Amino acid sequence: MNVLVINCGSSSLKYQLLDMTTEEVLAKGLVERIGIEGSVLVHEAPGQDKVKLEQPMKTHKEALNLVMTALVDPAHGVVKSLEEISAVGHRAVHGAETFSDSVVIDDAVIKSLEECSELAPLHNPANLIGINACRELLPNVPMVAVFDTAFHQTLPGEAFMYPLPYELYEKFKIRKYGFHGTSHKFVSQAAAELMGKKLEDLKLISCHLGNGASLCAIKNGKSVDTSMGLTPLAGLEMGTRCGDIDPAIIPFLVNKGYTVEEVDVLMNKKSGVLGVSGISSDFRDVEGAANNGDKRAQLALDIFHYRVRTTIGAYVAAMDGVDGIIFTAGLGENSTTSRAAICGGLKYLGITIDPVANSKRGEATIISDKDSKTTVMVIPTNEELMIARDTLALAK
Repeated sequence: MNVLVINCGSSSLKYQLLDMTTEEVLAKGLVERIGIEGSVLVHEAPGQDKVKLEQPMKTHKEALNLVMTALVDPAHGVVKSLEEISAVGHRAVHGAETFSDSVVIDDAVIKSLEECSELAPLHNPANLIGINACRELLPNVPMVAVFDTAFHQTLPGEAFMYPLPYELYEKFKIRKYGFHGTSHKFVSQAAAELMGKKLEDLKLISCHLGNGASLCAIKNGKSVDTSMGLTPLAGLEMGTRCGDIDPAIIPFLVNKGYTVEEVDVLMNKKSGVLGVSGISSDFRDVEGAANNGDKRAQLALDIFHYRVRTTIGAYVAAMDGVDGIIFTAGLGENSTTSRAAICGGLKYLGITIDPVANSKRGEATIISDKDSKTTVMVIPTNEELMIARDTLALAK
């Protein structure tokens, strides 16, 4: 059974086609600049040269048409016809309280996604565009929506409610939702396998660290707290996002002459390691500058490491202990210095890191030594595979 995974952004589209009998990636690609001059598709298949196709793509439907053509092309395709695609899994960012798990897409699901759009105005409309375009192109193929927020619907009330007037929750559903759920779910399952234990017997903390970053406390296989909130702005310092700040800063800046829109842009796009370092939103650039003695770059990293450590501490308290800590995503999988700096402040958990194991990048491995009381792991995330697995389970 071949499952096509689609992740639609406002002007981009990522895809993977997987053979779910072996979970092998048959092809993957990225379409960029949809509706913008310079539209391009980059298509890859194992054992073949990368294919770059540049042509105007005014809509997501045109982009998906080109993706379908690439998949069946005699020269670089991987299937003979679109009939070999058994199901399509769509990444959907926000399911609010409506969806606590992945779901087969029908008209009622489409309507609910539209209603959730005000909670994720940058993401859900783009996800819907991709879903609707796919439904037109593959009308007889079952489709599944897999939500970033669904994994966190197990949070207890004390973790997801904000101490605001309760009527704001009743009227507008203002609460913590959390994101990166597909990633946290995948790596927690992989961590249990790596530890040789049952997921339902473990207390884990998943650290999804990249340009966007969040932590998740996972007790007995269920999310019980996470660092992102109503939106992905909350929690840790990130590439360009500020994370948690005193909310009174917002009216303070408005009173100083900033508009609400300017403050929103400042917090989402001009803050984080970019804002503090003044160098880049890319942690690799900031680490390089810090290694060369740049004090603001070092401060940006120190803030990040501090926020991760203190959030880990909070989640240990939330679960009354921890068995394993997982590092994943771009920074978590590849930055040996960040992992060492974060774990260096967790000695109270009995953590000791094996420097040789920690020197590895991008592979599933235990990096704590044999005497460590808490297991520390690196687990490469694979959100596409998690989406494909959920799709397969529902579309059979």
